[in-house]
Amino acid sequence: MFTLLLALATTPAHAGDSAATYTAVCASCHGPAGAGDGPVAAALTPKPASFADAAFWADKKDEDIAKAIKEGGAAVGKSPLMAPFGSSMTDEQIKEMVAYLKTLKKE
Repeated sequence: MFTLLLALATTPAHAGDSAATYTAVCASCHGPAGAGDGPVAAALTPKPASFADAAFWADKKDEDIAKAIKEGGAAVGKSPLMAPFGSSMTDEQIKEMVAYLKTLKKE
C-alpha cells in the first residue's frame, strides 16, 4: 500500500489535462467515475470521498478541496493515506483538478 501511495504522490501531473491526471493518480482510490469505489478503496478506512455524491459537495469550498490535494488528506482532517500532491502539481493544475472533480457530481 505504501508503495502505491508513494508512486501516486510522485507521479507528475499532466499539464492542462485534469481527466488524465485524475485517471493516473486518483481513480485507484476514488474510482473511475469519482464514486469512491476504486480498486484500492475496499482496503481503505475511512473510505475515499465520493465526488459523484451531491451531498459531499454541499458544504465544500474549492479551497478545502485544493488544500486536500496539495497537502494530503491529513491536512483537512481526512485520511492520512491520501498523499499530498503539492510537489507534483502546480497551484493552477490543482485549481483545474478541483474544477474537474466538480464535473463528476451527480445531481
